[in-house]
Amino acid sequence: MSGNQWGPPPGQQYPPQQPPQQWQQGPGYGAPPPGGRPPYQGPPQGPPPGPPRPPFQGPPPGFPGQPFQGQPQFGWGPQPGGRPPKKKSRGPLIAVLVLLFVLVVGVIALKAVSSALKEHDPTYAEPTTTSSYSPTQPTEPTEAPSTANVPTAPATTATTQPPRPTASRTTTTSTPTTNPGPSDGDLVLKNRLYKAGVMASVRCKESKARQSTVAGAKANYKNLLGCLNKAWAPIVTRAGGRFRAPHLIVFSGSVSSPCGTHQDSGPPFMCGDNDTIYMNLTEDMGNYNRYPQSYQKIWARMWMLHQIAHEYGHHVQYNMGILQAYARIRYERPNYDMELQDSRRLELQASCFSDIFIGANRNSYPVTGQAQFQWRWLIGHVTDLNNDHGDPGNHQYWALRGYNARDPRVCNTWAASAAKVQ
Repeated sequence: MSGNQWGPPPGQQYPPQQPPQQWQQGPGYGAPPPGGRPPYQGPPQGPPPGPPRPPFQGPPPGFPGQPFQGQPQFGWGPQPGGRPPKKKSRGPLIAVLVLLFVLVVGVIALKAVSSALKEHDPTYAEPTTTSSYSPTQPTEPTEAPSTANVPTAPATTATTQPPRPTASRTTTTSTPTTNPGPSDGDLVLKNRLYKAGVMASVRCKESKARQSTVAGAKANYKNLLGCLNKAWAPIVTRAGGRFRAPHLIVFSGSVSSPCGTHQDSGPPFMCGDNDTIYMNLTEDMGNYNRYPQSYQKIWARMWMLHQIAHEYGHHVQYNMGILQAYARIRYERPNYDMELQDSRRLELQASCFSDIFIGANRNSYPVTGQAQFQWRWLIGHVTDLNNDHGDPGNHQYWALRGYNARDPRVCNTWAASAAKVQ
């Protein structure tokens, strides 16, 4: 890192400070699309009234029941011509008429009785007889089966249970409360990451390639990125976060990012806007090729290890919401001194996270002998020209805490005193 600074100076790592934008509902949200059906006008009121019905005029001429207007066509008068016929006795005719009258009266009486029975007895049914005659051969008479010894089933009366009384169910309605989520203060001070537990070793081993060439440097970046993903994924998951592997871009000269344009004369950086780590290829290759002594080359290798692990620490902060909360907290600070203190808390925590990974894999990488000596020297010999990353003593303090404990709970720089984040 240029000038031994950890991370970008203010205004480079993060986008320029802007007041948070208030969310506004999009136009037409929830409205029906144009051309929708017209509003409901209610049910139809029935067909329109038709022409009135003409009044009843009576039956047409010749309708049965009108009085007869013509002359009778028959009678008992005398026949024309000759003497009048001899009158016959009417006795037999009267007897026949009387008999017919009696029969008619009897039929009417029977009908009257039948009507009376129908009106006064609801169970009465008119008897019906059907006969379908077909000649059959005579058969021997059969005796009807006796029912004297056949037990009869007791008559059952259908009983209906009275309806069960129903009690009106009392329902309690509670107004749902929206969960606003943790505050920015809780995200940095009480983050669930601090309770995720100790990081286990993923037995990460150093690449056999050296950063003397572009290919060698990229092989080291790729190897370390894979180890960091494997090591941090369980920690973030246990903390309730959704782990996402970051992107990694190496650059020489200048590089454009959503967080601005950066030069290789500056340090590597992590951009939260696209969750990408940008590693400075010019710096890492230059440190390795500049110094001839073997211990100096080991220092260059430890430097690259610490740098990529530090920027990955910012990615962990982004995964857990710490980086986003920091940007909002810093925006609300009343003065620049407090903003710088927030920046130091953020950077010192990223270095502490960096050394959690190095401490967890110290035996397999390995960080022993000359490698451990050079690592200890570099974490205590940093310069902080802009006062935004922490002085050498505090940087060493937080790096050693992460290295020895291998637990994010010891990296809560936000709860530390101001003296520990100078």
